[in-house]
Amino acid sequence: MVLGRVIGNVVSTIKHDCYKNKKLALVKPISPDNKLKSGVQVAVDLVGAGKGDTVILSSEGRAAEELCGFSSRMPLRTLIVGIVDSLESDVK
Repeated sequence: MVLGRVIGNVVSTIKHDCYKNKKLALVKPISPDNKLKSGVQVAVDLVGAGKGDTVILSSEGRAAEELCGFSSRMPLRTLIVGIVDSLESDVK
């Protein structure tokens, strides 16, 4: 699992069936001390996160299969599985 910050949404009118009726978000990874890291990921939002929210990302195909209720493997990997209320870390 990885921490990230929602920086926007993705809108797509034509997409694979596994993405239908699912909210897609743009998420930038962050470090435990709340600093932005490089890269951006597109993630299926299962929890209703909004722009600016700090979130927990799961990037495992098996998790996507289980949480979305798929009966077979689908081309979906990254999910937003939680919204972070607060962070406590000893990392400086």
